[in-house]
Amino acid sequence: MPLSDEEARLLQQLEQSLAAEDPAFASTLRGSALEARNRRIAVLAGIGFVAGLGVLFYGTMLTYTWLAVIGFVLMVGSGYFFVGSWRRGFGSGSEAPAEGGSPRAPRASAGPGRSQRPQKSGSFVERMEQRWQKRRDDNGGF
Repeated sequence: MPLSDEEARLLQQLEQSLAAEDPAFASTLRGSALEARNRRIAVLAGIGFVAGLGVLFYGTMLTYTWLAVIGFVLMVGSGYFFVGSWRRGFGSGSEAPAEGGSPRAPRASAGPGRSQRPQKSGSFVERMEQRWQKRRDDNGGF
């Protein structure tokens, strides 16, 4: 049953006030919905891939080239959607990480008896470039 205009407006106000009072909790709630959506897309893409594979084999066995091409296109399209949902993540949260950061907010302290892991800065390629520059600088150019 759809919400009335008044109910939709009240729900929107509640969501906005929740986001203003506790942004981390609101982000968690939004993230779980996006994760479920990504999982659903991945499952449907997997089913589509298997169906495309079946259509491809069926078209090949009956020597219907057009049917085999449709199966192949279905497989490629399903693979595209699966990879897209995989990259968006199944459990990574709703917000994209800042450049060089992680999607979660860093903790203020690790607590007693716990050591805090050092944060990795940048992507793999950036770290390799930094190592290369450090080696070049240490060796006087080469």
